[in-house]
Amino acid sequence: MKVLFAGGGTGGHLYPAVAMAEELLNADTESSVAFAGTERGIEAVEVPRLGYRLHLLKVRGFRRGFSVRDLFNNAGVLADFLRSVLRAAAVIRSEQPDVVVGTGGFVSGPVLFAAQLLGRKTLIQEQNAFPGMTTRFLAYGATEVHLSFEESRKYVKKRSGVYVTGNPARSFDLVDPADGRRAFGLERDLPTLLVFGGSRGARSINNAVKARLEEMKDRCNLIWQTGSLDYDGLAAEVSPSPGVWMGPYINDMRLAYSAADLVLCRAGASTIAELTNLGQPAVLVPYPYATGDHQYHNARALVDVGASELIRDSDIGGDEAFEKVFGLLGDRGRLERMASACRAQGRPEAARELAGRIRVLADA
Repeated sequence: MKVLFAGGGTGGHLYPAVAMAEELLNADTESSVAFAGTERGIEAVEVPRLGYRLHLLKVRGFRRGFSVRDLFNNAGVLADFLRSVLRAAAVIRSEQPDVVVGTGGFVSGPVLFAAQLLGRKTLIQEQNAFPGMTTRFLAYGATEVHLSFEESRKYVKKRSGVYVTGNPARSFDLVDPADGRRAFGLERDLPTLLVFGGSRGARSINNAVKARLEEMKDRCNLIWQTGSLDYDGLAAEVSPSPGVWMGPYINDMRLAYSAADLVLCRAGASTIAELTNLGQPAVLVPYPYATGDHQYHNARALVDVGASELIRDSDIGGDEAFEKVFGLLGDRGRLERMASACRAQGRPEAARELAGRIRVLADA
């Protein structure tokens, strides 16, 4: 069986594809897996590091404006897209995949489009509650479309072959909360707040936490991943404290999630999948500049079932935001109800189920 994955730009689009590839190879070591990506995306480094073949295409995103500069840029983007379709078609003829799988990012569109033109079986895996343009436009010609949220169905007009399978994400074997806290040097028997915003960080969240840090020291333990961009500046301002662990990056998220009573974080698709698989209560602060405001839609999907709370990025520095955070930390019953509702949304077998569907398509 041969499978070509097209997705990347960010880890949120790449790692679901990697998870499916790993499941396919675990089940059948004779399977052949290759990737298509761009030289600017995370896949340019990660895919070769993981030992997979990578085909590079030149693809850019459209600017969402109508200025002269935007129009000229988009004309160039369209030309790049057409060239990338031709390049993708050449890759498909070379690889001869039984199934082409698109997981989002700029590269996914031309590869899926070329595959459909060539009559190949295609599977689209959509991570976000509000599907991207590639999913919405190419769903009609896809063999199957797999969503991560039930409410996403209303945005996909395809009548058959649409499934809610979940988003492949990292899995964690949690340890005792006290052991998790000790791993971060936290010995106080207080509720623990885990804060992160991705490997680069989230400045608005960091600024809000810094402004409330003294109050936090009295009311909770804090595990604070600042991200690489803000760490040096914050480290120069924040004094060491027995109730606070601060670092640019958390190497073992298993221990961090084990220690946490509540998480304060962005609402990217991979983060949502991890939270729901673990049943982890969270206050979600969607990144306001995400395409189509998709992080807001991701967060809203959990809020609507009582699994999370939502604070807009523009409001995270206000008094009401941290009254909500502190109120949750002090309400064990509410946290338990949120955890139960969150866990009910989890799909920890997503990668395995998707790999199974790929095999079915390849054999059909």
